[in-house]
Amino acid sequence: MNRILRSVMIAVVVAAAVALFNAFFVLPEGQQVVITQFGRPVGKPITQAGLQFKIPFIQDVTFFDKRILIWDGDPNQVPTNDKTFVYLDVTARWRISNALVFLQAVNNEQRAQTILDDIIDGTVRDLVNKNDLVEIIRSSDWDPEAMGFGPVGEDEKIKFGRDKITALIHANASKVTPKYGIELVDVMFKRVNYIDTVQQRVYERMISERKRIAAEKRSTGEGLKSEILGKLERELREVSSLAVRESQKIKGKADGEAAKIYADAYNQDPEFYAFSKSMDAYRLTMGENTRLVLSPDSPFYRYLKTIK
Repeated sequence: MNRILRSVMIAVVVAAAVALFNAFFVLPEGQQVVITQFGRPVGKPITQAGLQFKIPFIQDVTFFDKRILIWDGDPNQVPTNDKTFVYLDVTARWRISNALVFLQAVNNEQRAQTILDDIIDGTVRDLVNKNDLVEIIRSSDWDPEAMGFGPVGEDEKIKFGRDKITALIHANASKVTPKYGIELVDVMFKRVNYIDTVQQRVYERMISERKRIAAEKRSTGEGLKSEILGKLERELREVSSLAVRESQKIKGKADGEAAKIYADAYNQDPEFYAFSKSMDAYRLTMGENTRLVLSPDSPFYRYLKTIK
C-alpha cells in the first residue's frame, strides 16, 4: 500500500513539475508574443521581455519579431506618365505594430512579405504612372542653374521630385498596412535607372546639352577676349598718341634750341657764318668728277672768285 502511495506521490510531483515548467516561458528582447487557447487568441499581445506565465497544456504561445524588418521588392520596369519605361528597385522597412491583428490577418512573416509585395508594388506603379520621368530620376532640390546647366524648359521643371514621390508612396501604402497589424516605417528607391532602349537617347541628350554649354562658354570667352583686346588696342593707341605728342614736343623744343644756337652763332659773326655754311655746301656739292656751271654773278660763286 505504501509502495503504491509512494508511486502516486512521485507521479503527482512529476506532473506538477511538468505543468509548472509548461506554465512559464521566457520572452526575449526584440520579441513579442500572442497567447492562444485552442487556436484562439487570449488577451492582448505581450511585448515586455522577461519571464511570463500561461495556463499549461491549454494555452500556446506564438512569437513575433518586434524589431524593424526589411522588405525588398523585385526590380521592375515601370512606364511613366510620358510613356518612358524606367527600371526601379524599391526597398522598405516595416515592423509588426499589432501582433494580435497580425496573427489573425497574416499569421507569419513570409505571408507578410507577399502582402507587402502587392501593396508597395501597386502603390509604386500607380504613382510612377502618374508622373513624368524627370520627377522619378531627380530630387526635389535639383537646381540646374546652380549646377551650370542654365535655364530649363517647362517640361523639365521639377514639381515633386524622387524624394517627395517616395514620401507619397509611403503615405499611401501606410493607409493599407495597419489592417494587417503592420507599420510601414519608410519606402525608398534603392535603384533608379533607364532601360537599355532609353539609355542611348539619354546619353545623346546629355552629350548635346554638354556641347551646348561648351559652346555657350566658348562664346562668352570669345566675347571677353574681344573686350580685352579692344581695351588693349585702345590703351595702346592712347600710349602711342601720348608718345607721338611727347616726341613732337621734344623735337619742337630741340628745333627751337637749334634755331636759337644758329641765330646766336650768326649774330656773333654773320660773315664767318655765311662763309662756313658756303664751305659746307661746297663740300657736300662738289665731288672729284663734279662740274659746275655758274654765272659770274651767282651768290654760290662768291667765295670761289676770291680763291687764287
